[in-house]
Amino acid sequence: MAIIHHTTLKPTKLELLTTWLPTRPWYTGTGTPELTKAGGFRLDDPEGEVGIEFMVAVDSSGPEPVAYLAPLTYRAAPLPGADHALVGTMEHGVLGPRWAYDGSHDPVLRTELLALFEGRTQAMAQSISETPDHEVTHSYTGPGLATGPAEVTEDQDGTGLALPHGTVLRVHRRLLPTAPEGTAGHVSGAWDAPDGTRARAVFATLRTL
Repeated sequence: MAIIHHTTLKPTKLELLTTWLPTRPWYTGTGTPELTKAGGFRLDDPEGEVGIEFMVAVDSSGPEPVAYLAPLTYRAAPLPGADHALVGTMEHGVLGPRWAYDGSHDPVLRTELLALFEGRTQAMAQSISETPDHEVTHSYTGPGLATGPAEVTEDQDGTGLALPHGTVLRVHRRLLPTAPEGTAGHVSGAWDAPDGTRARAVFATLRTL
């Protein structure tokens, strides 16, 4: 299981996201985001090499706060062929240089997220080592999910990943309480809303042919 180091990051994850979010087609703000880390969870890389985090960041720069989902991976070296998915680089107080990527483009995150849909892996607490996150729920009804190359597309509603055998994984970037209909599976999670309540939404969905 991943060990969470409580140490310094320069720049911080939120500082990286403040620059990166406005470049995304699903970002609804008009200026510089005012971000707060509000929740999320982690997944373990079986090889112990890649950090996997699903972070909820709330932007309070507009008339109403908006919760965004940022799936991130952290690596000790650049991911070949993924320069377009680089969110930024950080200096970790324990681990040294870290490359942070939009996890939708990282095969390790995709593999472990599909395992979560099928219940073959456990969502872990975002900030506590070796602690399951029981607020994360998942379901899937269908054949075994194949991992492999994915065609990633982004639009105003989020990120779509075309996977082998006609499976489409959808990462919901703006978190809303309503769940889409007609899906074969979902992963849902929780975060701290600005009004002090605990909010929930669907983080990702699957459709299969």
